[in-house]
Amino acid sequence: MGGNYDNSASFYDGLSRLVFSKALINAQVYLLPHIPKNANVLVIGGGTGWILEEISKIHSAGLTITYVEISAKMIAISRKRNTGDNKVVFINQPIEHVELTGQDVVITPFLFDNYTDDTFPATFKHIHQMLKPGGIWLNTDFQLTGKWWQFVLLKSMLLFFKLLCGVPSWRLPDVAGQFNRFDYMQEDKKTFFKDFVVTGLYRK
Repeated sequence: MGGNYDNSASFYDGLSRLVFSKALINAQVYLLPHIPKNANVLVIGGGTGWILEEISKIHSAGLTITYVEISAKMIAISRKRNTGDNKVVFINQPIEHVELTGQDVVITPFLFDNYTDDTFPATFKHIHQMLKPGGIWLNTDFQLTGKWWQFVLLKSMLLFFKLLCGVPSWRLPDVAGQFNRFDYMQEDKKTFFKDFVVTGLYRK
């Protein structure tokens, strides 16, 4: 289980833009056109919910979106978003407590950097079981490519959110390795912010 971002809900988006400009937004939006019509979409850890409006710009109706967010304050902000005529179900629970099946799309934006090596594999498997065969998983997160400033920035962010929100992790888990273990095929990938941010589409 990751940290709870209640304490940062009021300024999270502003802080993100201050540090990364629109890189984090662009990374998450990049793969959204792959969402098929009339899909069941599971969004995990979507924060303030701006991504719901971006999804609705592509599909203004027909989607069933389950929005899972551990922060009650983030959920409250998300409920005010314009989601068109899509059906959105908000669940204020850790994803580990949610039981779903038959999802066409899973979206995990900057979720797994909240987990330690001990907790990450079980959470990944739990989400994997919710996605139907042939479904797509859109994952966006940070990565280290050997540049010193990436390491410094990542450690600074993790320390900040460890102190403020109780995030337990201190390094990035092996996300790519986990997708490989479950035999996902990576069909699209793009990096942002000088390779520090990576987004990928994986098919089950």
